[in-house]
Amino acid sequence: MAKATQKVTLSPSRDIPFDKLVLSQSNVRRIKAGVSVEELAEDIARRGLLQGLNVRPMLDAEGVETGLFEIPAGGRRFQALSLLVKQKRLAKTAPIPCIVRDTTSEILAEDDSLAENMQRVALHPLDQFRAFQALREKGQGEEAIAAAFFVTPQIVKQRLKLASVAPALLEIYAEDGMTLEQLMAFTVNPDHARQVQVWDAVKNSWNKEPYAIRRMLTETSVRASDRRTIFMGVDAYEAAGGVVLRDLFQGDDGGWLEDPALLDRLVAEKLRAEAEALASEGWKWIEVATDLPYGYSHGLRRLAGDPAPMTDEESAAHASLLAEYRALEEEYSGQDEYPEEIDARLGQLEMAMEALEQRPLIYDEAEIARAGVFVTLDRDGSLAVYRGYVRPEDEPREETAVQDGDGVDATGQGGDVGVSSWKPSATSAGGTVITSGGQPIGADASDEEDDGALKPLPERLVMELTAHRTLALREAIGRSPDVALTLLLLKLVTDTFRTSSATGSCLEASVRHVYMSAQASDLKDSIVAKQVDERHAAWETDLPLGDDAGLWDYLTVLDQGSRLALLAHCLSFGINALHEKVNPYGAGISASGLTRRMAHADLVARAVDLDMVEAGWEPTVDAYLNRVPKARILEAVREAKGEGTAQLLDHLKKGEMATEAERLLKGSGWLPEILRRADLVALDGGQVAEGQGEDAVQPEDVDLPAFLTADLPDSATTMMAAE
Repeated sequence: MAKATQKVTLSPSRDIPFDKLVLSQSNVRRIKAGVSVEELAEDIARRGLLQGLNVRPMLDAEGVETGLFEIPAGGRRFQALSLLVKQKRLAKTAPIPCIVRDTTSEILAEDDSLAENMQRVALHPLDQFRAFQALREKGQGEEAIAAAFFVTPQIVKQRLKLASVAPALLEIYAEDGMTLEQLMAFTVNPDHARQVQVWDAVKNSWNKEPYAIRRMLTETSVRASDRRTIFMGVDAYEAAGGVVLRDLFQGDDGGWLEDPALLDRLVAEKLRAEAEALASEGWKWIEVATDLPYGYSHGLRRLAGDPAPMTDEESAAHASLLAEYRALEEEYSGQDEYPEEIDARLGQLEMAMEALEQRPLIYDEAEIARAGVFVTLDRDGSLAVYRGYVRPEDEPREETAVQDGDGVDATGQGGDVGVSSWKPSATSAGGTVITSGGQPIGADASDEEDDGALKPLPERLVMELTAHRTLALREAIGRSPDVALTLLLLKLVTDTFRTSSATGSCLEASVRHVYMSAQASDLKDSIVAKQVDERHAAWETDLPLGDDAGLWDYLTVLDQGSRLALLAHCLSFGINALHEKVNPYGAGISASGLTRRMAHADLVARAVDLDMVEAGWEPTVDAYLNRVPKARILEAVREAKGEGTAQLLDHLKKGEMATEAERLLKGSGWLPEILRRADLVALDGGQVAEGQGEDAVQPEDVDLPAFLTADLPDSATTMMAAE
């Protein structure tokens, strides 16, 4: 006979006056955690009691019910109700819904209390995100939601942002297919299709860290810290309809601008407006560029302007600042160092005087008519204007005098051969020509008329005659070293400070300026770039450029040391130690040619004792560390600081590892292999090779932040000591 299934009997529920309830000592929850009693009381006052109390009748010594009930499960709710009664917001006799356990039950009070807490299942975060979204869709604002659940509006915004991720990715998150941190990373870009595309690309990859996801989602965007954004302003970009992506979960430096084309157009329009304002100064041309490469002014002559004089008010202000500065210096001259406030004041005075001393330059109007201006952005996003550059084709041109009738009419036919007639090249008919990338964006330049000279002698005869003269000059130069050096300098100076095609030369020797097509954005602001520019500007000021005869006389009387210094400066512009992609089809450099170039560069580096550390190169995050794999970062730290220090970094994520490695490598003298001298190798006796780091120390001597050692085992100290 089958056994009948026992029916489940539930405990009855009833309303019990609050003053008949007492907290049981059998409640297992003794430690306060989670939402505070005060917040729970406010929630009950707003929406009422959502869950009743679990109570048991209290018995006296004889086992008779006393009319009071103890609460083994629901103690926090009872405490919240007690707070409302104390605040007189709830009556002492208010009926409280309760589940009443029979006094004869075999289930212990501690059993009920423990079961109520352990059987509770926490809400999945995604359910909370979607619940917040449902509340907002039904008309509840972010501030109201935050107030109802005792969180900040920022948290509500974050939860709503998470709920707006692509539904397919939310389902993956719900099934534990991705972490919450990865889901947060997808919120930086609202494009669901792009989110899914990025996840498909990284889900099977070894690198699917949140920072990598953010980078992929914003790779076509422009950071708000970009100099173009700083120049234009985020407000102007948004006013033009541009969208800014924001990251609500970590610092984003103002976010990312999603429409680079719009930003570039706005920047170009603003730069053009600046250029049009400069056109009133009378320049022949204005070149507009967001970024000027290193060497942008090569071959151009720089005008030497005169600083504008100070006004009476400016002179008086400068004199007052200078008097205060000298008075403070004299007052504190006997002290080892200035007091902090005095040092700060001296700095303010220096800056104020420097601002007055930096005068705008005044140029000759005739020179302005043939010169031009570069308009660009500085590295900090400010407007940069470089005035007074003359192109070779705009220099005064030497023309052969052509005479009519019976007079002398050709070179080599007698008369005063070689007499020059200089006249400036024609300016554009439409005024200043504004260009960008070499293409006119303003008025078009008119075509210059052909001014070629007539040739009365047959070309073949002229070639034969000049061949005799060429051979005679070769013999004469071969026995005149001083003249040969002057001739070489004349040609190299022309190549370096103008262009080899500007005037022509009788010497087939030249320096071809090597352009760095692949260069870091900070190359033009590096220490060595500034040194080259300063040396170039100093020579350019002294040389009588534009007059070959005057330049010859200048070079002839120059002392030997200065001649060699000028020769070295000009030759330096032809140095090419660039690594280029080998072209197997013949165009460009061959593999053997590249090998020979690199070996040749090593010879020169050894001869000049080149030190890239002294030249200012450092392994920063942007310049090196963030652009190589983690293994390369660890190799650099290992070479500079030792194996133990490298092991302290190997558990970090790529971004954190690069940042910490930059701090550790700063000042160490470490260089990547491509920048090291081939002749400097590790010697016996412990000498450190160039580029290997000169201050390698044991790991225990390295001052590392706490987060690097937090996850290491206790045996790490022993390990480091063994190193």
